[in-house]
Amino acid sequence: MENRICQLLGIKYPVFQGAMAWVSDGKLAAAVSEAGGLGIIAGGNAEGEIIRKEIQEAKKLTDNPFGVNIMLLSPHKEEVIKVVLEEKVACVTTGAGNPGKYIEAFHDAGIKVIPVVPSVALAKKMERLGADAVIAEGNEAGGHIGKLSTMVLLPQVADAVAIPVIGAGGIADHRGVDAAFTLGAEGVQLGTYFIPAEECRAHENYKNLVLGASDIDVTVTGRFTGHPVQVLRNKLTRKLDALEKSGGSLEEFEALGRGSLYQSVILGDLEKGSFMSGQIAGLVTRKGTCRELIEALLTDSRYISYK
Repeated sequence: MENRICQLLGIKYPVFQGAMAWVSDGKLAAAVSEAGGLGIIAGGNAEGEIIRKEIQEAKKLTDNPFGVNIMLLSPHKEEVIKVVLEEKVACVTTGAGNPGKYIEAFHDAGIKVIPVVPSVALAKKMERLGADAVIAEGNEAGGHIGKLSTMVLLPQVADAVAIPVIGAGGIADHRGVDAAFTLGAEGVQLGTYFIPAEECRAHENYKNLVLGASDIDVTVTGRFTGHPVQVLRNKLTRKLDALEKSGGSLEEFEALGRGSLYQSVILGDLEKGSFMSGQIAGLVTRKGTCRELIEALLTDSRYISYK
């Protein structure tokens, strides 16, 4: 597949593995990169040295390019950025903020910058500031979401900027890939699709929840906080919904959800865990290695030739 994303990053397929807090570690990122895509380590709220260990683990497992996602609201963002610059990963993706003041430093280190954008305005701003590409992520995605759907957002972003656009949110098979390319994308990003992967650290309970999900098993919590999160329904989401409807405070809401990602990803606690997932979970039915999952994703695509 010769397109601008592949040429920009030196990868075989324009398929990104989305950054999922606690889930997207060095092992998963390396496995996706070894399979020809672009693996991405999730920075989340982790400290810099934790991310360094994940980067070094990925380097042991692959010689192919991989990236790190930096959450710009993280209290540890400066130390994570310092580590990424020192380790010279292939690219960074960014979320929850404007990476503009860091772009020059990343480029000086030979690192490509690909922000996640929820709007045309932010995509155009990122292009002006020197971003190499953007990820247009619709509200079908798992975790923190914006307002616009992928079908609405993606073609408008693709029309508005000259740099390459990666489509994200609501993709789990070749039909989603082809739809994204038809709408103007030159690459795709998938998160939920890789949760059942053999190389993914997510607890088996998490994987089984995704694999067993129906089309209505995903919900959004915390809209009133201004940072809504898309997750699979369980006892925790029902408690969060009840708290929101009763007029609970932001402090109560945060206290109820504190530590819930660890509970889901590491402990597999079906009641207390926050099992982040995209709306596409009902179409995620396949286990396998990352290589097998990428092959299954692309084999029947009209736009990407799997070799």
